[in-house]
Amino acid sequence: MTVSLEQLRRCHVAVDLGAARTRVYVKGLGLVVDEPSAAAMNTRTGSLIAVGTLAEQMTGRTPDYIRVVHPVTGGTVIDIEMAQRMLRQLLGDKLRRQLRRKPRLRAAACTPHDSDPLAQRATVETLVGLGARRVELVDTLISAAVGCGLPVEQPTASMIMVCGAATTQIAVLSLGSIVTAARIPVGGDAIDHAVIQHLRQHHELMLPSQSVRPLQLALNGGGLSAHAPATTEIHGRDVATGLARSVQVDTAAMRQAIHAPLTAVLDALGKILRDCPPDLVADIADCGIMMVGGSALLPGLEQMLRNATGVPVHIAERPDVCSVLGLGAMLDGKIEPLVLDPLAC
Repeated sequence: MTVSLEQLRRCHVAVDLGAARTRVYVKGLGLVVDEPSAAAMNTRTGSLIAVGTLAEQMTGRTPDYIRVVHPVTGGTVIDIEMAQRMLRQLLGDKLRRQLRRKPRLRAAACTPHDSDPLAQRATVETLVGLGARRVELVDTLISAAVGCGLPVEQPTASMIMVCGAATTQIAVLSLGSIVTAARIPVGGDAIDHAVIQHLRQHHELMLPSQSVRPLQLALNGGGLSAHAPATTEIHGRDVATGLARSVQVDTAAMRQAIHAPLTAVLDALGKILRDCPPDLVADIADCGIMMVGGSALLPGLEQMLRNATGVPVHIAERPDVCSVLGLGAMLDGKIEPLVLDPLAC
């Protein structure tokens, strides 16, 4: 863990800046913000028009002078000023005034595993610009493991897989620390892109908007499972004529297109298990792998991982908010560290 639990208990607010959604947890109030990480800006005046859900709905439907931006990519802030403006609007005037009353406002934030110092500095500067006097950074893998109830502080192996929009992070935890971990630049966006490319190349069809989850439209709830319907009707726009058209898509071919980007995830999962000590692998064989993140809800992904690894795979109760809830539990003092007293000689 990058910081001690004692330092986290002094924090007042926890922030999870994700590529897909931004979440804010305030001590004593709980989860107060859970909105898409998007902002609509007027390029002529530089003013914000909308943030969150409304801005996400504007994607692909705006005139030339309105631009929808995403200041966070892969858990890394790429536009500090826009991220600050977006957070101010998401928090609202009432909550911001309440936080300003804190004499020395402390904040905690999730950072992707093995993130570079520049990415960490961007996260710190974003929260400092909102009034935080001190910012504590916590690895997303540890906060997500705490949020889904894994015994992180115990001397047993806990394997977690954070399926985000831009990246997938996998780790084995024991005694409150990461034993071995990997981060793969493949997430829900890559799966959506694979579906879009398959429809474009094999059916010459373009979906109406990339802001809508094309995976849900294409597979009609069948997902990666073999019990999906044989064919699925897709409505879109013809690439050549630009007119609306419907096609019947083979679900098996769609599953093959989705499996391609997931190959890197399966390879990383096998490498993690190979690098683990045998005792920890034995624990994982009993307890299994815990999946969190918004992309963990992809139908059939759980079964695919189970077939590839041969170990049980579970999905957290609230997989999309585990990271920020884990930070919130640390802020509220609900996590007690394992105390090891030095032995007397």
